[in-house]
Amino acid sequence: MKEALDRVSTGVGGLDEVLDGGLVADRTYMIRGQPGAGKSILGLEFLVAGVDAGEDVLYVNMEEPEREIRQNAASLGIDLEDVAFLDLSPDSEFFAADMSYDIFASDEVEGGELTDRITERVETLAPDRIFVDPISQLRQLSPDEYQFRKEVLSFMQFLKEQGATVLFTSQATATTPDDDLQFMCDGVVELDRTEKGRTVTVPKFRGSGTLDGEHALRIREGGIEVYPRLLPRHHQKAFPNETLPSGVPELDKLLNGGIERGTVTIVTGSPGVGKTTTGVQFMKEAAGRGERSVVYSFEEAKNTLVHRCESINMPVETMMEKGTLAIEEVEALRLSATEFAHMVREEVEANDTSIVMIDGVEGYKQALRDADEELARELHSVCRYLKNMGVTVILMNEIPTVVGEFQLTQAGLSYLSDSIVFIQHIEMNSRMRKVIGVLKKRTSDFERNVRQFRITEYGVEIGEPLDGLTGILTGNPTYENADPGVGSRSRERAREKTRNVFGDDDDRAGKRGPPRQHHAGDDHGTDWP
Repeated sequence: MKEALDRVSTGVGGLDEVLDGGLVADRTYMIRGQPGAGKSILGLEFLVAGVDAGEDVLYVNMEEPEREIRQNAASLGIDLEDVAFLDLSPDSEFFAADMSYDIFASDEVEGGELTDRITERVETLAPDRIFVDPISQLRQLSPDEYQFRKEVLSFMQFLKEQGATVLFTSQATATTPDDDLQFMCDGVVELDRTEKGRTVTVPKFRGSGTLDGEHALRIREGGIEVYPRLLPRHHQKAFPNETLPSGVPELDKLLNGGIERGTVTIVTGSPGVGKTTTGVQFMKEAAGRGERSVVYSFEEAKNTLVHRCESINMPVETMMEKGTLAIEEVEALRLSATEFAHMVREEVEANDTSIVMIDGVEGYKQALRDADEELARELHSVCRYLKNMGVTVILMNEIPTVVGEFQLTQAGLSYLSDSIVFIQHIEMNSRMRKVIGVLKKRTSDFERNVRQFRITEYGVEIGEPLDGLTGILTGNPTYENADPGVGSRSRERAREKTRNVFGDDDDRAGKRGPPRQHHAGDDHGTDWP
């Protein structure tokens, strides 16, 4: 049986998760990265976490003066009051004049002033945590590379023997790489700063597994936040196999009762056809059961969505007040895909959210700072995670055409779905109409008819199947038996039925009264509970 290793927190919760619980105690770790990547801030949080745990900690600063470090930390809201310093920065007395070039000569290690000061301070304080920033500064004080590596190894060994967990930073350049330092330590935490944002990876970590891949990092007031990459296989939850109705009887007929819990449904269609409204209809019904839903809006302002829903008898303001609905407007280019996935995970695990809607997929791709292939991979991970947690996912997919040749979804998207609902504009008698149908449902059979679709002042209204029309998905349907010499009586019956279904004016929908809807917990009325 493998013995559990003692862990110490880095001070950054997300990074501890990446490290499977934190750093292994009494070992040495290297933080590397370009200037401004956040190396020193991470070291500060490591020390402050030790202070919070009642430990003694020591900051060995070899480059930046203590006064400036404390000022910079204070600007981020990091309190270093109980952090001890050993200031070996170049402007201290120790680094005066010609004492530096041969400090690490092998025959002078024990007598060198630098070694004496470090040894004395460590033995006096007996710190549990030590942060050396940067250790690569010692390279300038060694006569050659061999001597530098030898003395660094001795230095690290001395600190470990004192019972300390050690972090040190490195500043690599093209002429002086730090590859040798990576071999001397027990683990490497690498910070990077790119056009798509800050990231952290862990290429080396002895004695323990870590979360693979590139994780998002952000520096904010209070310090560093790390957003671990979402790995769906690490998250599972038992949930009932049940169907979630929409509350619109005709839509539920199309879907053989509704959509299943823990599945992904894509609602696809052209701009302005009613995709978002249809998705919110499922959330309205879920609110009647006391379940919470969340909309991540990439393409529409929150206040616009709220106003539009309220105007068609969808009480989203009441739902938000009761906590059964949240609408999160995602600002363009503010988040990476990894940060968004972390946001979704926090929402689901903190609030037991049952339905998540991403509105829409194209907006997701445009708003998040990642390459297309990375975005597709992250969207797949988010959907797989949500399914594993029993969350029902609704994806809004916008196709570019209004009428014309039918397009299912954007390339590479349909494989994510368990169900696909399409809402399509068509042209009938020089008027624009809308139809709805189901193209795919993995979990059960479904109705293969196409029905009329309207959004009225009372919400979503779906008509009877459109018998007698053909070519609906082309956007320009025709009557069956259109040849005037063949089956004219049948053709006229089809026309009459179509006129009865569509009517002469879409405004007639408002004159007929509210559409039939069934809501959870309400078997006798049409008002939302």
